[in-house]
Amino acid sequence: MSSAPSLALPDVDAQAAAQVLAAIRERVLAATANGTPLDIQGGNTKHWYGQTPTGERLDMRAYRGIVSYDPAELVITARAGTPLAEIESALAARGQILPFEPPHFGPGATLGGCIAAGLAGPRRPHVGAPRDFVLGAVVMNGQGQVLHFGGQVMKNVAGYDVSRVLAGALGTLGVLLELSIKVLPCPVAEATLQFELPQAQAIEQLNRWGAQPLPLMGSAWHDDVLRVRLGGAAAAIAAARAAMGGEPVDALEAHAFWQTLREQTHRFFASAPVTGDGQPLWRLSVPSTTPPLAHGDEHLIEWGGAQRWWITPRAADDVRAIAAAVGGHATLFRHGDKSAGVFTPPSAALHAIGKRLQHTFDPSRIFNRHRLYR
Repeated sequence: MSSAPSLALPDVDAQAAAQVLAAIRERVLAATANGTPLDIQGGNTKHWYGQTPTGERLDMRAYRGIVSYDPAELVITARAGTPLAEIESALAARGQILPFEPPHFGPGATLGGCIAAGLAGPRRPHVGAPRDFVLGAVVMNGQGQVLHFGGQVMKNVAGYDVSRVLAGALGTLGVLLELSIKVLPCPVAEATLQFELPQAQAIEQLNRWGAQPLPLMGSAWHDDVLRVRLGGAAAAIAAARAAMGGEPVDALEAHAFWQTLREQTHRFFASAPVTGDGQPLWRLSVPSTTPPLAHGDEHLIEWGGAQRWWITPRAADDVRAIAAAVGGHATLFRHGDKSAGVFTPPSAALHAIGKRLQHTFDPSRIFNRHRLYR
């Protein structure tokens, strides 16, 4: 743990934030009274994710600012409209990071949008998802009430599960106002190794490494090239390199490569770009040992074999049937026909739990209506 002193930031914008909060509450109460759906947005860099947004825009960017940051306790608390770049800059100055490497997909990305989307980068399978680092959350429900869940330290777990549920809910449960996030120190050292392997052999090798005590921090296979990132103590990385072999990748080249995966600017995604039109991009979540799927289409594999990116014009039913046959599920991540649903429908039990949660937080269904499921 860092020995840096606690950093209490003077909240010079507290009065302005209070005024913004009052305006947000006024909008929520009016929407509830009129039955008008609200489309909650931050930087709007992930507007394409999920079902097509509907309703009047509720812009959260004015509700911003880092409320507190304690490097010694590895916790940062900020308002939902705070730019993600601002948070990462503050952390970098203290040698710390958001461990799950959230993608920005644009310069306007905000903390609220990051947690609402629940997306993570290459480090995800080795450190955890965004929900695993949400210690506390402040949220406004459909009645305009400001609710507090969790806290700013791991031992304060009251309501912790609710904070986790908010991550990835795409704003369908309420308006995220403030979030306390667990952060981690930057790795002492990093190294990337490259191997020329066909897909089947790469999947087998990734699973062998995954069963060993190696300092893995990312993996990606595409076009018969497998790259693996190591992170941690220099001695551990040296030992891993000796055991794994492979060709070392230049540090600057490696950094740029992992960044292209995080932001999906890698050449694989060229036909399914973040902005503009493109071909349907599917994200398949499958057991890591699953052999190659659907020969003849282009794939990119991450997360030790558990995440398969697939650009294909196939019908949604076909893609989901292929994923289900191996015990996984498929998400229409970007582009394509959303009429068949973006996310795989939940089981009856999970659907019932979701409906009860939504009725508790937003009985009038004004928040990001149908953003998850039609």
